[in-house]
Amino acid sequence: MPQIDYFKAQAKKLFKDYRTQSTYKDEVDGFDYFTYSPQYLDIDRIFIEYDWDEENFTLMKAQHLFALLVGFERWGDLVQASSDELELAKLLWENQHKIHLEEWGDYISQVEAVNGITARERLDVFTNVFVKADGHSSTFGDYRLK
Repeated sequence: MPQIDYFKAQAKKLFKDYRTQSTYKDEVDGFDYFTYSPQYLDIDRIFIEYDWDEENFTLMKAQHLFALLVGFERWGDLVQASSDELELAKLLWENQHKIHLEEWGDYISQVEAVNGITARERLDVFTNVFVKADGHSSTFGDYRLK
């Protein structure tokens, strides 16, 4: 599977989970609330943490949101990324139970402050320190459902 197809599939899973949305009106405050029956992702947590509009969510917005979840500012940046950057994004997503995106950002910024490093070197650091090593566990948890 080409690298970008992996990210498209993940965005589609996010959108599929969104489509399990049901609405209920709270009798006390009169507000509409949304509930989900997701199969793949903790969509409630994602929408809360990223403060996303749950009423007007489309596949295009799911792609954008997924790009944010793997460290890009927008989907277009992900599509234009190098193969090393895409591989790192994929590994970050698949190993989020070991290290959260924010934790990785803090970790790699410390490494970069000492040594200027390339995308390939960031990928190598992540692979050797977090993918191949056991014992890491992120305190932020995992967006994926088990």
